[in-house]
Amino acid sequence: MEQVEQFVVVFADTAWKYLLYLLIGGGLFLLLYSRFIPFRFFKHSIDIIRGKFDDPDEPGDITHFQALVSALAATIGMGNISGVALAITVGGPGAVFWMWVSAFVGIATKFFTCSLSIMYRAEDSAGHTQGGPMYVIAEGLGKHWKPLASFFCIAGIIGCLPLFQVNQLVQVIRDVIFVPMGMVGEDHFWFDLMAGIVLVLLVGIVIFGGITRIADVASRVVPAMVILYMSLALWVILANLETVPHYLALIVTDAFSGDAVAGGVVGLVIVTGVRRAAFSNEAGIGTESMAHGAAKTKEPTREGLVAMMEPVIDTLIVCTCTALVILMTGVWQTTSDNGVTLTANAFESAMPGFGSYLLIICVVFFSTSTIFTYSYYGTKCLGFLIGAERQHWYNYFYVGCIVLASVASLDAAVSLVDGMFALMAIPTMVSTLLLAPRVMRSLRDYIARFHPPHGTVDETPAHEVKETN
Repeated sequence: MEQVEQFVVVFADTAWKYLLYLLIGGGLFLLLYSRFIPFRFFKHSIDIIRGKFDDPDEPGDITHFQALVSALAATIGMGNISGVALAITVGGPGAVFWMWVSAFVGIATKFFTCSLSIMYRAEDSAGHTQGGPMYVIAEGLGKHWKPLASFFCIAGIIGCLPLFQVNQLVQVIRDVIFVPMGMVGEDHFWFDLMAGIVLVLLVGIVIFGGITRIADVASRVVPAMVILYMSLALWVILANLETVPHYLALIVTDAFSGDAVAGGVVGLVIVTGVRRAAFSNEAGIGTESMAHGAAKTKEPTREGLVAMMEPVIDTLIVCTCTALVILMTGVWQTTSDNGVTLTANAFESAMPGFGSYLLIICVVFFSTSTIFTYSYYGTKCLGFLIGAERQHWYNYFYVGCIVLASVASLDAAVSLVDGMFALMAIPTMVSTLLLAPRVMRSLRDYIARFHPPHGTVDETPAHEVKETN
């Protein structure tokens, strides 16, 4: 078993050694190629999310808001709580800076990938409209590129398994509640196994209902869990407000020195930050475009503008708050714990007696909402390969892996998902870069139709606008 885990870790490290250039380099190219035009429409993005342009008669299954929260349900998860802790443990505070860089270029990446997810939607074998990198490749690049689409789906079937979320959820409940009570010792296999079985029952109720039920649950849970978590984090930050400039400066300086943890190896700091940011906001991985491909809209640009809000919310805001809490409390220097347990220790240090328990509430919502959404991604990948009428088979495989993830090691869970995410990013970024000119044409057309000469976006709802193509 140890040899298998070592192989998985080496595989993930090797994949990310090279993917770094494609993900960051490709995102930077898209940022410059777009000439920052999407960045000028953040207010318009908010109006779209609020439903001002929703039209129930347009193709798709869910609203813009539900598409956003479904994607956020996957991205705002353990990557924001446990992933940031892992980034600081391995790469030091400087890794957070490279998470910021990755998120900034990820804004442009998400705009392009999610615009394409609407532009090249297609019907699956059951006649339902679907979107995602596999359909972008097959419809946008042509049948000769279909093996690349299949490659994405094969990697996605494994990459979308809930290994990390389940592993960390079980870990924090065990370490924070049951270990201190003396109910679980060093041998915690049976506790982990039983916790996995309970999770199977909980998750199965939701995921077998498909994207509509997942989106409905996410639209109710995600806003509440973000507000709760951000309230806790901001309470800690405001209580230590005078130290914020110091730790922000530490993040920036360590990004170019790596002295804090990485032993002066700046390359390790950069790779760690980019890996954890990709796991957190998923820009360029392809999962995000599968959620947005289900939105009710005919306007590719509109969905791209919605999707580009995710790295801002996910990484630049939520992950930064988590990092500041960990750094301010000093637990990253005083304990050997990692992952979600380190973050729990940070909140307990800031709010003795109840901080870790409040975090557990957040973790439960963060991880389960991500688990729900990932199951949808995996079914779409399997449906593309073997037909939509058989895609539900994935959910049985999925819930079985929940039990496996509950007893697996953290290194194995993280590395397997990391490695598959790296493979998924290859077809996603290649197709996006090749089709980027078509996205820009669509963006210019959208601006011409919805952006009057005086410089403000037309606020007329979509169903009241006469389409002119």
